[in-house]
Amino acid sequence: MRPLFLVFALAGTLASSLSAAAPSWQNISTDAGRRIELDRTTLKRTGNVVEILSRVTLERELLDAQTGTPYRIIEATTRYDCATRNAKTIRRVYRQSDKETLREEMVPGVELPVRGGTLDDRVLREVCRPPKGDPLALAKAANEAAGDLQAANAAMIKNAVAADQQAVTKKVADTPEASIRPNLKAQVGASSAPLPISPPSQPASAGSLPVVKAPAGATQYAQRSSGQTRGGKAATRPANSAGYMLEVLPASVSALSGRVAWGYEGAGAPANWAQLDARNVVCASGKRQSPIDIRDGIKVDLEPIRFDYRPSTFRIVDNGHTISVNVGDSRFSLTGKTYELDDIHFHRPAEMLINGQRHEMSIHLVHRSLEGAVAVVALLLERGAEHPEIQTLWNYLPLEKNTPVQPPKVVINPGRLLPESAQYYTFMGSLTTPPCTEGVTWIVMKQPVQVSDEQIRIFSRLYRNNARPVQAANERLIKESR
Repeated sequence: MRPLFLVFALAGTLASSLSAAAPSWQNISTDAGRRIELDRTTLKRTGNVVEILSRVTLERELLDAQTGTPYRIIEATTRYDCATRNAKTIRRVYRQSDKETLREEMVPGVELPVRGGTLDDRVLREVCRPPKGDPLALAKAANEAAGDLQAANAAMIKNAVAADQQAVTKKVADTPEASIRPNLKAQVGASSAPLPISPPSQPASAGSLPVVKAPAGATQYAQRSSGQTRGGKAATRPANSAGYMLEVLPASVSALSGRVAWGYEGAGAPANWAQLDARNVVCASGKRQSPIDIRDGIKVDLEPIRFDYRPSTFRIVDNGHTISVNVGDSRFSLTGKTYELDDIHFHRPAEMLINGQRHEMSIHLVHRSLEGAVAVVALLLERGAEHPEIQTLWNYLPLEKNTPVQPPKVVINPGRLLPESAQYYTFMGSLTTPPCTEGVTWIVMKQPVQVSDEQIRIFSRLYRNNARPVQAANERLIKESR
């Protein structure tokens, strides 16, 4: 009986040990199809540095790029520097479920700054909160830490500005090494919101790092643009607090990310879009990217598009990437779904090719359904007669970038932009600007629309080239009206 008793005793001890070692997850945020949790039992604190295990549980599976196997959970051991507000992920584990591990890896990346307003900022605040103790001692420590943090932030900003100047001119080398951005998307409550920061009075140029001055004695923060657009339109709402999801990035990304604005030339050119922001990875890895060379389509009887475009006042802005126009109360219906007109913008030259032929310019009319589906109607522009609606827009071109003009009594009719022929091409693609989101229904009208030489020259003075290069069709189905 004695040996059997020892076996049971050892088994009980082992079970107890395994139970104690199991993670104890604390949910700190649930939004946008993901849940973010911390395991406080893993928290290790050394001075201003805190290390902790966190995880993201996804509502929908994603495919692992290395194995091709779906995963739903990403666990990451991350080290936070509470003084400099930097973070570095050390180890990451992909899991199909709590009990099924797909793979794990050590991350040889560098420390990256935690941006205010992201969930990373929320996590940092959680783990960097001082432990309970004597109030006087804590107050003294907090005062000392505040001074250290202010000095550290000043040093960080100085170093970042110097790195920015080098990053714009330095060619980014391809490397198999990877770094990780601690990313946990945020819905930060008022109690954990960062200090309010006013936007810079002038838009930042590529490679710049605007510093917003705070009141005397307060900590200063570097403010970076989110870079989010919708079909080429700069966000008209306040930038959301989306952080970076736990994704592998080339080590070279840290040299560009957050410091170089996307564009069409130089360090921000289309070839580098995926390296500028973790949210742009599909710009390089997607299989349904746009624009494409439209050829070899199947000719069928396509459903007529039911346009309901109406005259409306408009708002026009030069957003630094194109001329963007917003109108009201216009939509179209197709295949039982209605899409509201959200944005009208221009490209030179036209982004879509037709059997290898490129037109002078194009207009993209970006629509969204109530369910969030995106559909873009593309109009091809060719040299010819002056176009009255386009001339009305040119008459009110803003004098400064990012300074909208909204004439109170002038109207345009988007329906007058459409060609006489209703024939079109259609296929599935993506936005042609970062983040290159796929699942976009493209409708390219077959008949070109005429614009005058002068109207083309006017746009060319602002944007001589704002077209993304043609992307691989990857055998996608293209249908066209017969």
